[in-house]
Amino acid sequence: MLDWYTRNALNIVTFLPLLGALALLLIDKEKKGLIMRSATWIAFADFLLSAPLFFLYDAGRGGFQFEFRRPWIPSIGVDYYVGIDGISLLLLLLTTFLGVISILSSWTAITERVKEYYVFMLVLQTGMLGVFISLDFFLFYIFWEAMLVPMYFLIGIWGGPRKLYAAIKFFLYTLLGSVLMLLGILAVYFYYPKVTGGTSTFDITEFIRVLGPLTDPVWLEMSKWVFLAFFIGFAIKVPMFPFHTWLPDAHVEAPTAGSVILAGVLLKMGTYGFVRFSLPMLPYATRYYLPYMLGLAVIGILYMLGVFALNQQGLYGGILQMINHGLSTGALFLIVGLIYERRHTRMIAEFGGLSSQMPIYATLFMIITMSSIGLPVLNGFIGEFTILVGAFRIPPAYGFSIPWLGGLHIGGMFWAVCGTLGIVLGAAYMLWLYQRTMFGKLDNPENAGLKDLDLREIMTLAPIVLCCFWIGLYPKPFFRILERPVTEIAARLQAGEAAGQTAALPAGAAPSPASAPAPPPTAVASATRVPAR
Repeated sequence: MLDWYTRNALNIVTFLPLLGALALLLIDKEKKGLIMRSATWIAFADFLLSAPLFFLYDAGRGGFQFEFRRPWIPSIGVDYYVGIDGISLLLLLLTTFLGVISILSSWTAITERVKEYYVFMLVLQTGMLGVFISLDFFLFYIFWEAMLVPMYFLIGIWGGPRKLYAAIKFFLYTLLGSVLMLLGILAVYFYYPKVTGGTSTFDITEFIRVLGPLTDPVWLEMSKWVFLAFFIGFAIKVPMFPFHTWLPDAHVEAPTAGSVILAGVLLKMGTYGFVRFSLPMLPYATRYYLPYMLGLAVIGILYMLGVFALNQQGLYGGILQMINHGLSTGALFLIVGLIYERRHTRMIAEFGGLSSQMPIYATLFMIITMSSIGLPVLNGFIGEFTILVGAFRIPPAYGFSIPWLGGLHIGGMFWAVCGTLGIVLGAAYMLWLYQRTMFGKLDNPENAGLKDLDLREIMTLAPIVLCCFWIGLYPKPFFRILERPVTEIAARLQAGEAAGQTAALPAGAAPSPASAPAPPPTAVASATRVPAR
């Protein structure tokens, strides 16, 4: 039984929500209670089926696990090929975890077209899970596009007053990025046979194995353009500046559960794309554009700073902070949604002194706020600390000089300081928000009758709070799961830098010690070190 589960686990977890959505279509739309309960149980079953993967995953092995591969369209080299490593495992679990919470949170928020809503929520979950398990570019692209459609309808039908504008803007931005990403995929697809002399494939692992260390000058130049194509597609999804303008409208207009999924999972797909494809497959281009990537990262996406630190510490922190951000930000949108259901306004000026009226709400809000600003013992701290350690270790070559300061060179410390300033500013506005809404006098008479959270509402937030404490107090299992994939990516980046330097030298020349790449970090700082097994 266990062998059967390990062979088919990813297929079951990915397609159970889709099968559940089809089953919901058979239920009379007037039976709203049955539809809500059925959707919740389907999502909960999906989470329960995914949870054993956390314990069955062998952190000591390299490569991908739980693989399943079958020929799909052999004439063009397409396989149905899925598998996960430690990075995709954590994102898969985050998706199923937030999936059941977002559906449970919708019970009182969604009162119209209930059946269609839960069908779209379950279809969306299948699309998101498919992105994280795909090891074939063709399959990856199908899932990437498939999740766009249900999210468009969730915003466009159940959103706020400007829902159509927000939905169309979200769709067009994402579609533009997807088309450019498709061009990058096709460029790699058609170049691969020129290197191997065989037939082409969409196998992601094969592209990484063959093209990652390739020193052919033609490929190195071409990889810069492929990187840009992937960059726009992934940066829109993260979103990174200046591709972020679709996000405020989408968040404001989306229903609460839509915002939870959007912030908690969908935005992580862009970062996952960088980690899964750009870094290991295009290491030379990644290094080439690194100063620009760092500059964009420090503007607002801290975990992207960790990813583009291109060392083990930064990668550990960046990937773990993706999970932390998904939990904390998802919970914040739940917090906002709960008060919006009661008052139908999100204006901060309308609130004040709510802690005396809603003590449970205020307590959970405080914990999530502390998690978001990186308070020790909560999940945000360990991710932010590890990112900053990685940022300090960014090589001097990826800094810049300031002429009017006597040519002072700015390196890793500069990026770390910028990241720290972002953390401080984030803490300032989060604490200001909490103080304005929870403390002071309850002087607005419309807030006097607000009820505190009921059991169902507590159940949507309590699991996230427990996870925040778990990661903050005992991050060892997460670092252990990430150890092998992070080490492999760091090694490929190091090899790619050496390959690029070798290709740039005249024939027969050897790299000088001054131009030789810095040795890769071999251990995480003591506070974030991955313990030996």
